[in-house]
Amino acid sequence: MNDLIQTIAIYALPVLFAITLHEAAHAYAAKYFGDSTAYLQGRMSLNPIKHIDPFGTILIPILLYVSTGGAFLFGYAKPVPIDFGRLRKPKRDMAWVALAGPASNFIMALLWLLFSIGLTAMQVEERFFSEMARAGVLTNLVMFAFNLFPIPPLDGGRVLTSMLPHRYAYKFAQIEPYGFFIVMALVMMKVLYFWMTPVMLIAGAALQLIVSPLNIFLN
Repeated sequence: MNDLIQTIAIYALPVLFAITLHEAAHAYAAKYFGDSTAYLQGRMSLNPIKHIDPFGTILIPILLYVSTGGAFLFGYAKPVPIDFGRLRKPKRDMAWVALAGPASNFIMALLWLLFSIGLTAMQVEERFFSEMARAGVLTNLVMFAFNLFPIPPLDGGRVLTSMLPHRYAYKFAQIEPYGFFIVMALVMMKVLYFWMTPVMLIAGAALQLIVSPLNIFLN
């Protein structure tokens, strides 16, 4: 039980920031490209309460963590409502709105990494903060890779739909009602790891490349 409480304490802020800014980024991008649906419903907000789904954000992750001993963890936020038909160029802008979420996670992973470097530079030895920084990087890399998987309604599925010719895009979009179950099946069969691992490694390498000048300067 103590391990569970400690894990929740370490991951609470990183997860809240990750899901909140991810969903808010979709809302901001949608408004920028012409759809104010999320804005009018109060979802273009940095308030975590606006984006938390009690079942998907809180209950499911805790139950999965307890039942699998931390081996498998999954959760989701309340999806931001987007009317793609209101976008100025729906097919093209759909991709930009979708990419806004993973982009926000990549930026947050970078900020947590910079926070970690800052802790080391200031010789802060408090283990809790260093663990939180690592959790922040990991959480956002996981969300980045997972959401880019090319199955709708995940962001990667939206991007692929946007890129396909109209006829194929329409057929591919029909997968969406079953997309969640397909993804869950791939997760349970550990097939999704063949996507997650290389994408996370590439993103992690990109982060290290970005901060390398800072590391050289501090060393």
